[in-house]
Amino acid sequence: MPVINSIAALQPEMQEWRRWLHRNPELQFDLEKTSGFVAEKLRAFGITEIHEGIAQTGIVAIIEGQGPGPTIGLRADMDALPIPEATGVDHASETPGKMHACGHDGHTTMLLGAAKYLAETRNFAGRVALIFQPAEEGGGGGEVMVQEGIMDRFEIEQVYGIHNAPNFAEGQFFTTPGPIMAAVDTFHIDITGKGGHGAMPHETKDPIVAALGIGNAIQTIVSRNHYALDELVVSITQIHTGTADNIVPGTAFLGGTVRTFDPVVQDMVERRLGQIVAGHAEAYDVEATLRYERGYPATVNDAERAAFAAKVAADVVGEDAVTADNPREMGAEDFSYMLEARPGAYLFLGAGDGPVLHHPEYDFNDEISPIGASFFARMVEIAQPVG
Repeated sequence: MPVINSIAALQPEMQEWRRWLHRNPELQFDLEKTSGFVAEKLRAFGITEIHEGIAQTGIVAIIEGQGPGPTIGLRADMDALPIPEATGVDHASETPGKMHACGHDGHTTMLLGAAKYLAETRNFAGRVALIFQPAEEGGGGGEVMVQEGIMDRFEIEQVYGIHNAPNFAEGQFFTTPGPIMAAVDTFHIDITGKGGHGAMPHETKDPIVAALGIGNAIQTIVSRNHYALDELVVSITQIHTGTADNIVPGTAFLGGTVRTFDPVVQDMVERRLGQIVAGHAEAYDVEATLRYERGYPATVNDAERAAFAAKVAADVVGEDAVTADNPREMGAEDFSYMLEARPGAYLFLGAGDGPVLHHPEYDFNDEISPIGASFFARMVEIAQPVG
């Protein structure tokens, strides 16, 4: 079965929804206009059970099917990013410094399209829980929704999500059993020495030399403390120090990101960072402190549900357009918290050529909205058939 005809016919209307969302980006949990727009559409579709204010601005809407059965969860993230838009499109952001640079406007639109179809047809048993989530881009809105009890409150038994993927073939699905995206941690290293004149370095305790030593040593975590065939990324992304050419500064700062799939590896990285920072502080006669913050855990697909999701995707786009064992990637996602709470799967949907995610020139490809909406709808119909 290809893209559902009635959803394909809905594409112009879905494009209007998506472009309204794109013009009106909001950040993290502050999604009053966005969630209001979503709730308004859901009511217009005839959906009467709409639970607002979850995780501040999140929504869970329930559609009853035909007869008793389980509840399946479908999730879309709604928040934008603090990035000035540079697309030049007619529907560009009307809020300076904010834009939908990751396609959450498109994800929300796909779930709205599925909601309209499912509310009209109700060709499934049990219930579907439409999860519109705030604060994926920092803030962990997925975790907050789980902590506020949506899985138990709405008796959700399995849960699914989609993310668009620029520069993958338009309309192709990609997923994999087990880990599909990495855990993400951050580290911050503050170094305090003794500043002074650049011409008299012997009177200083130079934090720059210590920072260089720490930075070089950090590179050995991946190359010398970790098995080469297991995925691990440790990247220094910030170094801040100094104000003038002839002054040795008193402080320096390093920051970066760690990406892992295995908690044992995660523990090793944190331990080695602590050892490196402490050892170099003593060696260079400075004070240095490490702040290590664990972020989103790895996004881990249930193997059975991932295989099922791939079959549903093939039902929509054909087997040749589905990769069920795609290599996992080092990005992170707070859908991970929902998959920790319930079995399910996360998939990528190819968006065709264009700027990458989080780029100021990125714009969601409206042509893939009916594909994603059809996937969500068929997931419900196939997982919970009537009779």
